[in-house]
Amino acid sequence: MVTLKNDPLEWNALQTSVERFQHLFLEHPIVHTDYFRIVQARLYNGLDLLSKTMALEPIMLIKSPESSIYFTFLQKTLLEMKERTKNKTKILYGGHYKIMKHTVDWYPARTIQDNFATYGGVHQADWIEHNNLFGCVRTYKNQVSLSPGLVHHANGGFLILSLRAVLEQPLMWFRLKKILTCKKYEWYSSDQSKPLPLDIPSMPMSFRLLLMGEREALEDFKNLEFELTNMSLYGEFEDTIKLSDDISFMNWRMWVQSVLDAMGCPPTDYNFWPALIHEGIRWTGDQELLPLNLDWIRYQLQETLLYCADGLMNGDNLRKAIKMRAWREGLILEKLLNNIEQKQIQIDTKGEVIGQVNALSVIEFPGHPGFFGTPVRISCAVHIGDGEFIDVERKVDLGGSIHSKGLMIMQSWLMSTLKLEQNIPFSASLVFEQSYSELDGDSASLAALCALISALALKPINQKIAVTGSIDQLGNVQSIGGINEKIEGFFQICKQRILDGYQGVIIPSTNIRHLALHEDVMKAIKNGTFYLWAVSNVDEALLLLTGIPWEDGSGSSLLFFIKERIAKINSQDIRRRPGPLRWLNWISSI
Repeated sequence: MVTLKNDPLEWNALQTSVERFQHLFLEHPIVHTDYFRIVQARLYNGLDLLSKTMALEPIMLIKSPESSIYFTFLQKTLLEMKERTKNKTKILYGGHYKIMKHTVDWYPARTIQDNFATYGGVHQADWIEHNNLFGCVRTYKNQVSLSPGLVHHANGGFLILSLRAVLEQPLMWFRLKKILTCKKYEWYSSDQSKPLPLDIPSMPMSFRLLLMGEREALEDFKNLEFELTNMSLYGEFEDTIKLSDDISFMNWRMWVQSVLDAMGCPPTDYNFWPALIHEGIRWTGDQELLPLNLDWIRYQLQETLLYCADGLMNGDNLRKAIKMRAWREGLILEKLLNNIEQKQIQIDTKGEVIGQVNALSVIEFPGHPGFFGTPVRISCAVHIGDGEFIDVERKVDLGGSIHSKGLMIMQSWLMSTLKLEQNIPFSASLVFEQSYSELDGDSASLAALCALISALALKPINQKIAVTGSIDQLGNVQSIGGINEKIEGFFQICKQRILDGYQGVIIPSTNIRHLALHEDVMKAIKNGTFYLWAVSNVDEALLLLTGIPWEDGSGSSLLFFIKERIAKINSQDIRRRPGPLRWLNWISSI
């Protein structure tokens, strides 16, 4: 058999090189006032246009998580943009309501002390109630008072609201839309069954509205206000930044530093940044991308702060926070590994078996914050038949549509490669062993194909190797998700059973850039006790798993063994034909 150490990936190719940025770790970044414009250039451009637009309804829709840190950052950015404008003269908006006994009069604002006067400004709320947004009329002992709402404070400025909060209160949205369109605020009674205690004059009002929400909320708003959506400006917070050169790294660091400053964090040590980069790559799933997600950054920082004892945030603090988080959240994974170790779940990591392979999957549990990688045994049984391929998962309604698509593509590649003029004289059934819940995805299609070919060729698969990847109809191996978790899941089992220097995982070559493995896995790869092999087509995976090439023309390939077995079955079938059908033998020989 071909040695399994043939062309494994080198350990230094499995992680991004942070040494090229080492000279920048020692520098304390200065957060420029225009850092937002640099890091979120597209969104900044939209905000700039919103501040200048003469549209009848000045609205901007922003794709963004609806969390407080995003609202605060956007508010801060708009305030800084206003301060940088050439016109430094403050303009008064709103006015003054003078309440007499039975009358209320309104006058344009003369000073900021007027009860409904404002310089505009930027105001935001991630949740709103009617009185909070529009203000209200209060009556106490026959005395009337008027309370301003967010729209009054934002008069002449910007108002940032949660799109989901608006959608959940449509009547409030229609009133807000009327104010934007008519440029006028009308007072209404908060109790629809009672009129206002006295007539209150309307007041001029104009502001620029920003609605922030996720894609689902944006789609719901589009269904509610199709024409308005098409006329509104659009922008979105970018979640990642490409790590291409020193400038891009410093831009990312400046972005993170702005969060550090906003949270009042202590200074960072130089070794804090490599640890954050590594964890960031795991989050983005790409060695060339770093996260800009404010929620993710804040989460890492607030946990790291809990382990800072000397007034300095360093890499050890962050690594400890990550390690303790994994331990706190790892009860389910621990139970899963114990079940495998106690053979309640059958996973082989030694020996060779025909028609059996270790595939890799990710499992998500409802309510759990993360997901886990775990091996799953795929087995294939082949018997004489009419070419039927049975996907057991699909047959019992446990396989999703993407899963079925992957297996159909796998079957198509095999049939086109065999180049048979009639149906294959075998039937096969493929099953994900000990899988009792619905599964989906095509990341196991490469493993399933290898199990099928092994069963057809009657050649065993090495159980020390797990495999993941999807395939296309040309036999090319394609990228899959959750690559780090899948590798680490198989590694944990091999580690429990003692690493022997021949275990490892086959991955798509296009997934190399997504690797950011835990330190213990990297150490094992560096020491040669665990391996990763990258493949770009089915042939390479089969050679590693069986030690036999798929096709080489020498008569000792998997394709040759399959065709030889098919020929034997066909010849036996001809000899078994009864007297009246013997003439078919003559036709077959022509």
